[in-house]
Amino acid sequence: MNKVFFIIFLLLFIITLKQSIASGENYHVYDSQSYSQGEFNTDERILFIVDFSNSMVEKINGEKKIDIAISTLEKILRQIPKDAYVGFRAYGYRGGWTYIDSCRASSLITPISQNNANIIQGEMYKLSAKGATPITYSLKQAVNKDFKDFSGRKRIILLSDGGENCDESPCTYALELIKSRSDFRIDAIALDVNDTEAVNQLKCAALATGGKFYSANTAAELLDSFQDSLNIKKDVQGMILH
Repeated sequence: MNKVFFIIFLLLFIITLKQSIASGENYHVYDSQSYSQGEFNTDERILFIVDFSNSMVEKINGEKKIDIAISTLEKILRQIPKDAYVGFRAYGYRGGWTYIDSCRASSLITPISQNNANIIQGEMYKLSAKGATPITYSLKQAVNKDFKDFSGRKRIILLSDGGENCDESPCTYALELIKSRSDFRIDAIALDVNDTEAVNQLKCAALATGGKFYSANTAAELLDSFQDSLNIKKDVQGMILH
């Protein structure tokens, strides 16, 4: 009986989720002007997953998206308390000899630990944007390996300029994840993404885990998105979009 009830509940959740995607409503969707004005939670384990796929060499206002991402993360890392547990995973940083190989180009570059902002900054500059977009594989690696030694709340902050092009949708994976795990939250940032399906994938992955979704089209908007996700206080407060 409990199994039947769970299946009915899951079906209703998926139907509601699809309606939300179609209408653009009921998401925790924040624009670049919104701020939660909370306190940084040093008890939460945080992992940045950053897109280094070949589309990240495209430019926004004359600057490569990957350069915007790296310089923005540098600013953010300087604002994170030293006792916070933070790590860095990248995907798409190499092409690979085969399709399967390129779709496994995702690595934990800097393990989750304290006082490692300088290490993350240094490692980011060693990578090049050149490969595919294995978002779901990266999420699976993060959940099953990167966080395996940590208990308590865990948060993934995913930055991507497109949707999945290797595996199942990150939306599908997130819906599966919440069946057995309630300790993970995904905040997703779509950087200069105009494809509706890609946006919906990222929105869904965030919503399913109780996270936030951000759409950033400039360097300033990207910075604001990271700051809001991490509850880093801002001087100016704007409106939250529901």
